[in-house]
Parts: sequence; structure tokens; C-alpha cells
Amino acid sequence: MGSTFTSQAWWKDAVVYQVYPASFKDSNGDGIGDIPGLIAKADYLSALGINVVWLSPMYKSPQVDMGYDIADYEDIHAPFGKLADMDVLIEALHSRGIKLILDLVINHTSDQHAWFQESRASRDSPKRDWYIWRPARYDAQGQRQPPNNWRANFGGSVWEWDEPTQEYYLHYFAKEQPDLNWENPTTRQAIYDSAVRFWLRRGIDGFRVDTVNKYSKPLEFPDAPVTDPASPWQFAYPLFCNGPRIHEFLREMVREALDPFGGPGHVMTVGELPSTPDPVDIKRYVSARAHELNMVLSFDMVYLGMGTVRKYLPQPFNLCDVKAALARWQHMAAESDGDMWTTVFAENHDSARSISRFASDAPEHREASARLLALMLTSLTGTLFIYQGQEIGMVNLPRAWPVDEYRDLETHNFYAAMQAEAAKAGSPAEADKIMTAAMDGINVLARDHARSPMQWDASPNAGFTSAPADGSVQPWMRVNDNYREINVAAQMDKAGSPLEFWRRLLSFRRQHRHLFVYGEFVEHDHDNPFVFTYTKLIDHASGIEAGEDAGPHPAAKALVSLNFTDQPQAVCFPVDCSADKCELAISSTSVDKVTDIAVLQPYEGRIYWVR
Repeated sequence: MGSTFTSQAWWKDAVVYQVYPASFKDSNGDGIGDIPGLIAKADYLSALGINVVWLSPMYKSPQVDMGYDIADYEDIHAPFGKLADMDVLIEALHSRGIKLILDLVINHTSDQHAWFQESRASRDSPKRDWYIWRPARYDAQGQRQPPNNWRANFGGSVWEWDEPTQEYYLHYFAKEQPDLNWENPTTRQAIYDSAVRFWLRRGIDGFRVDTVNKYSKPLEFPDAPVTDPASPWQFAYPLFCNGPRIHEFLREMVREALDPFGGPGHVMTVGELPSTPDPVDIKRYVSARAHELNMVLSFDMVYLGMGTVRKYLPQPFNLCDVKAALARWQHMAAESDGDMWTTVFAENHDSARSISRFASDAPEHREASARLLALMLTSLTGTLFIYQGQEIGMVNLPRAWPVDEYRDLETHNFYAAMQAEAAKAGSPAEADKIMTAAMDGINVLARDHARSPMQWDASPNAGFTSAPADGSVQPWMRVNDNYREINVAAQMDKAGSPLEFWRRLLSFRRQHRHLFVYGEFVEHDHDNPFVFTYTKLIDHASGIEAGEDAGPHPAAKALVSLNFTDQPQAVCFPVDCSADKCELAISSTSVDKVTDIAVLQPYEGRIYWVR
């Protein structure tokens, strides 16, 4: 790693806390979280130790896809508040040393956006070419068919027939989310002005860029290979991701809409980059020399166990798969010779809870698992992202909940597809088996596990809303049944709680940032299915020395050992990190409870200084 890699861009040191506005804090008792509720919790966020808030879409929206269907980039969804509330939020965060980034959703809009309403008004509309319209094709029987066989992200075709104008429009997601036509330069400039410059002028600090690799479409729209013979619609991500002009478009947006606000790299950009497995392709997005994005969110770990054709039917994976997913991005950044940066995360609004997926949410192991994952994430190289509730160890929703308790469009589309499959089953028993598997999968992987209301205390509705306790107003989504055991108030200043441990770890990470934020990652004992072991090293070639850390220990190397089982496990001490050279720095249990330096307790993680 060279000096470019360790240059102190502000977003490299950042600890980003993602807020899902509908579920964070309701200030007015209507059962829906809002921006004033977030403002009221600014001190809580500051005390946690984060320095960036990523606010999920709060724009005016019909909420078909929870705000990712935007009807107006320059206005606020009414239940969330007003535009003036955003100005107050920006000031409240900035006054506490916290920056704010927003979701930049510019692959598509809502079908209620004025641009699309004009586009679909007629084939002669001046904005017709702002979206992607194509004529029908016809099969051998003369039946009208969509232009190709691509499957939409939420199921069905990516094409929706528009009867008045007798053409199909493209939508990679829900039919209410038509894709913008980035080939049109007038459209691009309107996007930059309405979605980007408008908010930078108001004082925000950057963007999480939604579906950043989908703007450029292969204009021939070829059919996808048939991977699901039972369906007319086929998985097509390799075709509609990373299109022919995507890097041209991104460079233009960065130079014309971002760089004028403080210069190159001043505005933070983190891209959502699905279905991009080739490191060469990834580097094109995040190369400092290419000057497109600061970093991207890799889903290698989050996607473990997900199916392709049937996303919510879990596939087996083990700790070695988790190691490989994380190590890939740690190595990729280090091997770029300072030309790219990476991110670290285990949860977001599109994924289930990490404790339930990667450790144990059993009551006897839940808190230990929360601390274990916290220690792992805070000791890895890159910009750290935390999702709301992760800091108190929130877990998946109960298996007993019926599908009606879920709100996500994707979950209900999956459930409907499984119902259709069950209807074709040869027997009632086989149909029941299919639907049981569907609910088992939803219980493991559904996005709503991360979207249930934040658990603030043990009062009704977990203190999320001030709605009357008589139940006359319900939260927009049911609160997890375990809120009396898992909540902020119960953990505040409680030694050993996940919240207290996260606070301590974030302070520790800041003190030793050159080692943990910037240090070189070296994995050991990869094939061990129970323990994850790696070292972190300061690269002296970068000009950074161990003594520059604010912490009391001058070590230039640390050993991290993580037990992902419910049984004691031996610590793997690499050849150059023998036990006699290691001094215990931090344990996810308690340093004073460690009786054997060479044995990890169930779901325990440790960091050792290496002399």
C-alpha cells in the first residue's frame, strides 16, 4: 500500500450510520418515523461515535418501493416532514460534527413523477425520450410480447405495456418505477440539477448512489439465457449491469455536478454495485485515477445464501465463505497500490439482520454475537457502515409471524410466486412443503427484518412512536416482539451491552485508525470452519508510524481472532505472532474475564497487540 491509499480523505475515516426514516423515530404520533424524530436523536448518534448519517430516501413518493420510487427530488414525503425540516437536520448534524449523505436514486423515478407523466402523455411528447420506450414484438401466433425476456428485480417482465400510447416502457424494478433514459443528454442535465445540485446547494455532504451500474442500457436489448425454464422471464443482471456508456455517464456527473462543490473528492460518493464480480470491472468505478466514485458497497457477504432464481430460498454457506467474501475486498484495496478504497458493512435496508444470518440470535448467544460482529467490522480496513439497530443487536422478526405482517413488495411478490408454484403441486402435502419453505426463506432473508421500527425502550411500540397506547394508531410496521429485551434504554451505559461495546470499539478504532482503518489485512488459517483469524499491519512504506496513533500502545501489528461457534475454540497464533508475543488489547467478553489467552469462549472475539 502506498501513500495514496493512506491519504486522509475525510470519507475514509468515516463511520456511517444509515437511517431508514419510516422506522427510526416518530415525533408526531402518526406511526411513521420522520425527520423531526431523527433531529431529536442527534445527540444519541453523536454519543455513539458516528460522524456521517446516510439518510435513506425521504423524497416525495407514493412509497410503492419504500421511497425508492421518487415523485419529486426537490420535495419531502409528507409524513416525513417538510423541506424546512431537512435544513434543520443538516444544521443539527453539522453542529455536532456529523455529515449527511442522501440516497441518490437516479436510475428510475416513480411513475407519478412529472417527467414520466409528460413522457407517457403521447408519443410526440417533448419528454417521450426521457424514458425508455419500445414497440411490442409478436410471436408465431401473433400474440403481443415484450421486447425481450428479462426478469424484473421484483418478478415478472421488465417491460410494462402502456395502452394509450401502444408501447412498452422499461422498469428494472417495480412497474411503478420506470427507468430514465441516460442516453438523452437533456435528461442527464435535468437529473444533475434536480437530484444532485439541488441538495448540495442546501449543504449535504454526499450521496449513497443507488444501483449505480444500471444507467447505461445495451440498446439492442438482447434476450437473456434461459436459466429458469419454468418462467418466461429470465435473470438478466449480467446484461443490464455495467452497460457500454456507464463510466462515461459517471465521469460526466462527477465533473459537472459534484466537483464544483468543493473540488474533486470533496463530496462523498459510495455506489451500490450489484452483479459485478470481476475485480477489473470494480476498479473502473473506484479508481482514484478514473475519478468516478470514492468507493462502492460490495454485497459479497450479504448475498451469501441467497438464491438467484428464487432469492429467498436460502442456500448453504459456512464461515469460510464469509472469510472469502470479506478478504476479497480487503485484498483488492491493498493490491490497488493506493488507487482504490473499500467499505465494511454487514447490514443495510435491503438485507436481513447480521446476527441472525452470520452468528446466533438464540437468546443465550445474541449479545455475544452482536459484540463479536462489532469487533470484526471495526477491525477491518475501509469506511465503516452501521445500520440502525445494529448497535443494540436487533435480530430478525419471529418465524411465527405470517406474511401479512411483512410490508416489502419484494417479499409479497416472492410469496405470490411460491403460491403459484404450490398450486401446481401434485398433492396438498407437497403444496404445504413449498409454502413452508417459502416462509422459512422469508424468515431468514426478507428485507423487512431490517425495516421494523427502531427499539428505543420497553414502553409500548418500543418508544418508536408517541401514538396512543390504546392502539388507535399503529406503527406503519409491527415492532419486533423482543423489544422489551432489546432496546436502547436497557443498554445505555450498561457495561457489556452491545451498545456500550460499539461505543467503546468506535473510540478504539479512532484511536488506532492507522492500523484498523488503513492497515493491511492478512488472513490466516482460512480453512478453519470455526474461527476467523487475521492480522492488521501498518505499512511503514506509507510514511505512517505506529506511534502516530492516539492510543497508548505503539504496536504496528494486531492479531484478530473470532470464534463463530457456541463452543470454546483454540486461538490460531501464526508463526510470527506466537502467544508470547501477543498482549490482549480487547475482548468481546471482558478482558478481566479472559482466563486462557489461547482459548476463545463461545462467540468471543479478541484483538491482541503483537510485539
